[in-house]
Amino acid sequence: MPELPEVETVKETLKSQILNEVIDCVHVYYEPIVAYPTKQEFIEQLKGQKIKAIERRGKWLLFIFSKHVLLSHLRMEGRYYLKERKEVPTKHDHVVFSFASGKELWYRDTRKFGRMYLYEKENINEKKPFNALGLEPWDKELTPTYLKEKLKRKQIPIKTALLDQSIVVGIGNIYADEVLFLSRIHPLTKASSLTEEKLVILIKSIQVTLEKAIHLGGTTIKSYESSEGVHGRFQNELAIHGREYCDVCQERVTKISVGGRGTYYCVNCQKEK
Repeated sequence: MPELPEVETVKETLKSQILNEVIDCVHVYYEPIVAYPTKQEFIEQLKGQKIKAIERRGKWLLFIFSKHVLLSHLRMEGRYYLKERKEVPTKHDHVVFSFASGKELWYRDTRKFGRMYLYEKENINEKKPFNALGLEPWDKELTPTYLKEKLKRKQIPIKTALLDQSIVVGIGNIYADEVLFLSRIHPLTKASSLTEEKLVILIKSIQVTLEKAIHLGGTTIKSYESSEGVHGRFQNELAIHGREYCDVCQERVTKISVGGRGTYYCVNCQKEK
């Protein structure tokens, strides 16, 4: 699944491609992709609107139009492609945005898990799903005090807590493993047990890991690529996820399941306490 660095990469790519494009018409070939409003309202409300900005919130893409905001979650395999109008969509292309310029933006999703919401701009942060999202990794309010409060009743492993988008947004399975390895925290450590000192390290590790991943265009795992077909290079920098041996101590990397997610860690560098 595309995580924060991948979505950031897609956002920046799309900004270079479609800013200020005006929607001529929209075709929705698989209706469930549009979670809100209805298919017909979605089509009618977008017609004639200009893309004024493209932003990101956690793992969500935000297309800012003249009157509305389109929220798009790529889920497992969603991708955007810029095409010419003469090209014919495939069975996996579920939403096509046709622009007055003659270009088209196709949303392709082989597993059909992606979702789109179209809201009026007013009070967008109070709308689903934004009203349930936590802080961005670089938010000034992301402090040890904030995390301590959020985690104090969490009897779950810290690996599971890192995946909770109501606490900190944008961290998925791959980056959670990388963050915990950099923090030298065992993935099964009870979230509520982390000291303030460890929380300081954890926050810094989240920021460093995601900044590096963004710089390298994200991680190519399975089918991720940006809208220009750019594959991320962070997979070459993974310190623990998917590795056989730890680069730090040369111990064989251990893989377990935490909350149903494959989890990699080093028994030597990330000792369970």
